[in-house]
Amino acid sequence: MSVIKIDKTNWDRGLKKSRDVFRLVGPIKRDDKKNSEFVELSKEELPDLSATDTVLSPKSIVYTQSEVLFEYSIDPRKKDCNILKRPKKDYSPLAIIGIRPYDAAALLILKKNFDTDEYKDPYWIDAYEACTFIGLAVNKPDNRDFSTSIGSGPFSEKGLDILLVDCEKYFLAKILTDKGLAFVKAAQWNTKANEDEALKEIEELKSAAISRIKSKVSFDNIQKKSIMELYNEDFWDDLAFSCINCGTCTYLCPTCWCFDIQDETHGKKGKRYKNWDSCMFPLFTLHGSGHNPRGDKVTRVRQRFMHKLKYFLDKYNDGIMCVGCGRCIRSCPVNIDIRQVCSLMNR
Repeated sequence: MSVIKIDKTNWDRGLKKSRDVFRLVGPIKRDDKKNSEFVELSKEELPDLSATDTVLSPKSIVYTQSEVLFEYSIDPRKKDCNILKRPKKDYSPLAIIGIRPYDAAALLILKKNFDTDEYKDPYWIDAYEACTFIGLAVNKPDNRDFSTSIGSGPFSEKGLDILLVDCEKYFLAKILTDKGLAFVKAAQWNTKANEDEALKEIEELKSAAISRIKSKVSFDNIQKKSIMELYNEDFWDDLAFSCINCGTCTYLCPTCWCFDIQDETHGKKGKRYKNWDSCMFPLFTLHGSGHNPRGDKVTRVRQRFMHKLKYFLDKYNDGIMCVGCGRCIRSCPVNIDIRQVCSLMNR
């Protein structure tokens, strides 16, 4: 591990040099939009690292919101009749600049679903492995951030190749992996910092950032309870009363992985799509018979929180299915707060 010092006057120039090897993704505002979003940057664009957290996480860069799995033709006159063809996609090296540490940690949670010993999703794996993650530490967490309670944090290094720390006039880049080193070389940032001094400065900024986080959650008792004990609790009706099943929480969440498969056929050719879906929607569990095991919003709200805070915890024994980013709290139109739900379940 080494630490590189990047003067901010050399930041833009280094990113432009890195384009010889990497495509770049970063937060930027486009078309007079109020909020920034992570997008692939054109040659004229540079990431806006002054932007606050994006409404959507950069999850969609790896786990595309709508993706063609394969194309096919059933026209007997075609040589490729009845052959499923995976469409071509650019998997050349991609650097995600300014990803927040908890969003990088969230991708490791997705990895538990899409890249296992038994099942491997090649679309997700190829996209993830093409990425180099340059994380930007959060010097000033907001009041909804509770990432320190669940093993992440504003300076977490989980899932990152480089941890970038803003020190006002310069960045300190803590190189964590070979991928991170390759990016620094491509950008030609080669000013090594005094490692002891740099690590001390990073640690001081980290401590200051952690001290700002007042929001906490506990889930130590949840794993001790049986599933049915929590499933039958009487607070679910009250909790679900205000929910409008809009799905905002699931689409904003960097750890939600549910998807639907749909075919589109036009004449004798077609495509199969994988699209994000949400357990908040009635159609998500609607059977072909017409029966719906989660036909009312109480059962859907319960499913969302039981999955995040109980089922995942029991299955993987590696914390809850949440990284504490606070997006769902910030954007829920009826003010349902996952911290309060976690507290209810824990008590």
